[in-house]
Amino acid sequence: MSKIRVAVLVGSLRKESFNRHLARAVERLAPGDFSFEHLRIDNLPLYDQDFDGNYPAECKRLKDEVSAADALLFVTPEYNRSIPGVLKNAIDIASRPWGTNSFAGKPGAVIGVSVGATGTALSQQHLRNVLAYLDVPTLGQPEVFIQNKEGLFDAEGHIGNEGTQKFLQGFVDRYVAWVRRFAK
Repeated sequence: MSKIRVAVLVGSLRKESFNRHLARAVERLAPGDFSFEHLRIDNLPLYDQDFDGNYPAECKRLKDEVSAADALLFVTPEYNRSIPGVLKNAIDIASRPWGTNSFAGKPGAVIGVSVGATGTALSQQHLRNVLAYLDVPTLGQPEVFIQNKEGLFDAEGHIGNEGTQKFLQGFVDRYVAWVRRFAK
């Protein structure tokens, strides 16, 4: 079987994003036949229905990258109890115009890390609602709401806590099995 291409959408733009670190840590736990491509979303214009007939180049690029993927991984912080605007904008762009939803039918998962005690629970709930509407079959369990604490990531960006590492390996194992169910 060829490599399974996973499109990774990280909802944080911060250079030292905890969620980008989490995405990279998860990638390291995946089997060799999975490849991960972080999709750029920081340079997209705000979605505007006026350009549905003639999509800007960066929007077309994102749609093409999502379309080319076999699976999706959303790694999101929580801003004001919801999805970061940059991530919602990217989702709107790649799912529009109507009838050209690049996400449809691709298996996905949602994870996140935040400084808050509840991690990214509410952001993930909102994101799951959006993904359900967009026909993204989303892995339900285990849910990954991680609170960022000192030592979560080591200097190289690996998970520094053995218990968290084990938990994330369990998530990755379930995610891999979930994605393989949809492999063509």
